Amino acid sequence: MKKVDILAIGAHPDDIELACCGTLLRHLDQGKSVGLLDLTRGELGTRGSAEIRDREAAQSAKLMGAAFRKNLKLPDGFFTYTRENVKMIIQVVRACRPTIVLANAVTDRHPDHGRAARLISEACYYSGLQKVVTYDEQGRPQDRWRPDNVFHYIQDRNLKPDFIVDISDYIEKKMELILTFRSQFYLPEADEYADELNSPISGEDFLAFVRAKAAAYGRDAGFSYAEGFTVERTPGITDLFHLV
Repeated sequence: MKKVDILAIGAHPDDIELACCGTLLRHLDQGKSVGLLDLTRGELGTRGSAEIRDREAAQSAKLMGAAFRKNLKLPDGFFTYTRENVKMIIQVVRACRPTIVLANAVTDRHPDHGRAARLISEACYYSGLQKVVTYDEQGRPQDRWRPDNVFHYIQDRNLKPDFIVDISDYIEKKMELILTFRSQFYLPEADEYADELNSPISGEDFLAFVRAKAAAYGRDAGFSYAEGFTVERTPGITDLFHLV
């Protein structure tokens, strides 16, 4: 893994696409580099399989232009807060040395999301401690590294954002990236889409909800579409005119 400016982490392979890929696309266009980390393979999803989700995730990362996409293969639905799991995330953070980490929502309909939020946040903190020892893939000790910021993207529940990012120019590409998960979302012409397996996210109305949610978050700032984030610490600015 090469160094990246932003590391986006999700409990499931489609979390990033649904919640923050518009923000990633915007920053890629600004010349920033992006890495992706999935904690599980999403094997408990109603549709498809872990193998199908692997292929879909790889296709999305390529289409996005991410520097890499890695999967820790923790058990979907049943990963827990353990030293080993925290250290697995630390290894990735220390390997790619991001300035910003984007993480799951602190609370959400899916219990994996809040659990992942805590794992990611604490791993980013412990990654900066000298006495927390981890090794790279060649068995060499890693240097400590702590990202400047951990921001939590907003997922299914309508949380109040601490800030929003304008994705008006990227909403169509965002929807395209979501639909690379052909087995998961409404794409009935896809061979991977099983019409008889309904889920809360498999209908055409869910895609309309994703778009409408982005429009709702953008409205206050005068953006056509936006993605919302919450923060762990109060951010500071040096110029009031940077706010819109």
